[in-house]
Amino acid sequence: MAERRVIFFDVGNTLLFPDRAKMLAPLAGERHPTLEQWQALERRTKSDFDRGMQSGKVDRGFWWMFHTYLLEQLGENTAIREALLETAQNSANWDQIVPGTRSALERIGSKYRIAVISNADGRIKQVLSRCAIADCFESITDSGIVGVEKPRREIFESALRAMKARAEESLYVGDVYSVDYLGARAAGMNAVLFDVAGAYRDRDLPRVESLEQLEGWLRR
Repeated sequence: MAERRVIFFDVGNTLLFPDRAKMLAPLAGERHPTLEQWQALERRTKSDFDRGMQSGKVDRGFWWMFHTYLLEQLGENTAIREALLETAQNSANWDQIVPGTRSALERIGSKYRIAVISNADGRIKQVLSRCAIADCFESITDSGIVGVEKPRREIFESALRAMKARAEESLYVGDVYSVDYLGARAAGMNAVLFDVAGAYRDRDLPRVESLEQLEGWLRR
């Protein structure tokens, strides 16, 4: 295996997390799930979404599936699903940052070249800037600008070109197995899952639950 020189990061559920109040604004406040309930839905959705992606039987996106399950669980009419999808896909609502994120990125960035690959709406750089971490990265590849989304090989190749990096010397860090892990591997990159919700704890896959754990994983 070639030495890792470049690390590409996903953004959502990896570097930044959703403002759940904003994302769930179309739903009455008293109906909002707790973080524990949200993560349980995330685990269920990732399991079913990954299975569907691998069998070629997914005709809807991750967040369509997530909010379908949420509304079913709450006994709510699915008529508001489109409004929930809109808030989930608005990058401005993904602005919750774990304390210590910047310092961890600076430590990682002192040893590796680092960059971003994100399925977003063309505005992820502005959100990263607002969260004061955009300048940590040499390049930011946003599917809304590139015109193709993960897991398509082309978005990974676009990011590699921007960094003048080879796939075999690069690592991708993201949270969805079928999109991030398999997408990066298909493009010839190494990959590790960023699994805060614990969706892949029972799988024999490289995974971490924090940037600090990633630093330890990189030292091995």
